[in-house]
Amino acid sequence: MRNKNVGFLIIGLAIVIGVIVFLFNNALTTIVDTSCSHGTSCPMYGTIHTQTYIGIALIAIIVIIGLVLLFSKEEKQIVIKKIKEKSIDNQILKAKEQNLKLLAAEEKKVYQLIIDNKGTIFQSDLNDKSGFDKVKVTRILDRLEGKQLIQRMRRGMTNVVLLK
Repeated sequence: MRNKNVGFLIIGLAIVIGVIVFLFNNALTTIVDTSCSHGTSCPMYGTIHTQTYIGIALIAIIVIIGLVLLFSKEEKQIVIKKIKEKSIDNQILKAKEQNLKLLAAEEKKVYQLIIDNKGTIFQSDLNDKSGFDKVKVTRILDRLEGKQLIQRMRRGMTNVVLLK
């Protein structure tokens, strides 16, 4: 949820709590009036006031939190981060497109398979998807690694191929 919506929700909650405190205060005053014979000098009146002040203080704190959330401007920062991330992604895509133009047909096919798999793929999956045999895929990956376009990392019995 947006901060503004949460702020309204918290302020609404504070209003509900305020109504509950008001009703509780009235009910407690009525009970003390009927049960206490000392009048206003009764110690129960002091506890009613203390409880009322504590309730009002808590409501004020909740309202302040709601107002802070209501008037905070966090959304602009999130949008800026997303725009920066998109521009970085666009730069990476342009660089990868330029790399494709410089590659041989078989290298393009393998490199495109890596891109299509979000930049990571097992070497055994490349063997299956490219239709090339193991040796040919290994040699193509050696050339791509020599051009510093990919990186291979050993994982168990196979390699994971990563875009650089």
